[in-house]
Amino acid sequence: MIRQARAEDAGSVIALWGDCGLTRPWNDPERDFARALAAEASTILVAEGEGGGMTGSVMLGDDGHRGWVYYLAVAPVARHTGLGRALMAAAEAWLRARGCPKIQLMVREGNGEALGFYEALGLERQGVVTLGRFLND
Repeated sequence: MIRQARAEDAGSVIALWGDCGLTRPWNDPERDFARALAAEASTILVAEGEGGGMTGSVMLGDDGHRGWVYYLAVAPVARHTGLGRALMAAAEAWLRARGCPKIQLMVREGNGEALGFYEALGLERQGVVTLGRFLND
């Protein structure tokens, strides 16, 4: 079952992100989790296994122009079961309900497995370059 995350899910979800290699030193996953749940235009959807362990998650945001997908994670033991597809379908439904006309996400260069997964779902590479800079707190 896929449901919206609650504050008490933070530890399990962040551990899942770490297990899936999604965290980076420059992104504070605890802050990302808290901000996603606190904002009206974002959420995190989660899936739990039969034993109650966290098996999947996806963070979503609506920037008023596009819907964004972040931290799509499926526990290694739950891969190739259709859970990633189910999480993406739930993500798209959440964004569609908000009126988002387009869904976007970023994949790190060299992550061929993730690129193949998203392309199999019908997402296409976009002709843009992402630029960024860190803002001081």
